[in-house]
Amino acid sequence: MRFTKMQGCGNDYVYVNCFEEKISNPEELAKKISDRHFGVGADGLILILPPVNKESDAFMQLYNFDGSKASMCGNGIRCVAKYIYDHGIISKDRRETSIDTPAGIKKISLEIQNQKVIAATVNMEQAKITSEIPEEIKINDKKLKFIGVNVGNPHAVYFLKDNPALKNIFSWHDSKFNLEGKNFENHLRFPDRVNSEFIEIISRDEIKMRVFERGSGETMACGTGATAAAFAGFKAGKLNSKVLVHLRGGDLKIEINDDSSCFMTGEAVEVFSGEIFI
Repeated sequence: MRFTKMQGCGNDYVYVNCFEEKISNPEELAKKISDRHFGVGADGLILILPPVNKESDAFMQLYNFDGSKASMCGNGIRCVAKYIYDHGIISKDRRETSIDTPAGIKKISLEIQNQKVIAATVNMEQAKITSEIPEEIKINDKKLKFIGVNVGNPHAVYFLKDNPALKNIFSWHDSKFNLEGKNFENHLRFPDRVNSEFIEIISRDEIKMRVFERGSGETMACGTGATAAAFAGFKAGKLNSKVLVHLRGGDLKIEINDDSSCFMTGEAVEVFSGEIFI
């Protein structure tokens, strides 16, 4: 099977062109190919499938590191847009594309340099608050406050200033979370599990973020998580409508409109292509 490794802000996935390849057991393939010692190494597997309707150019299906399905991935969809442009699935005259996902069709604007996509802006559509602002929760015997947001997938956003109990277990500089992230992901409050974002506010226009993604653990970046964090901060009166999000793998720009629609801009990078026996 041929594959392409791609990343957006360090959020890396193995991409398979299913216009050409056929995958019979993607859940098991995701676990095998994502392993960083015995596989290619990635946060998960993304299949680039033929469109199921005339309004889109392709269908994106994501499988997490543990083989579970996900509905949407902000960094992943930018890379899908890059792949279908760079590899000729859509015309080189195009500057926009529409990609279908289990969370609906997303429209993407392309930034082109030397006939390659280098960055993209995704219309993430309307984000929705799914909790009180904030809501109290108890995790690892600690009383915490979060704001729930849905951006095609569920998020719980924890602002460090509101959660002094996290100060001793979270550090931007530590290479790993000193955090039992699975207890956040699998808390009974979230029946479908949840992505957890931990936010340090620098200013009303700038934040730092670390993320523990359901099914993958800590990742270098999360596009839907960055969108959820900016939206939660905006709705709570902590942030302005345009926010620069610093993630461990790079930066994303989030813009929020009056109707709660969100736009995310960031890089898309092809790392290498290869073949693997499956």
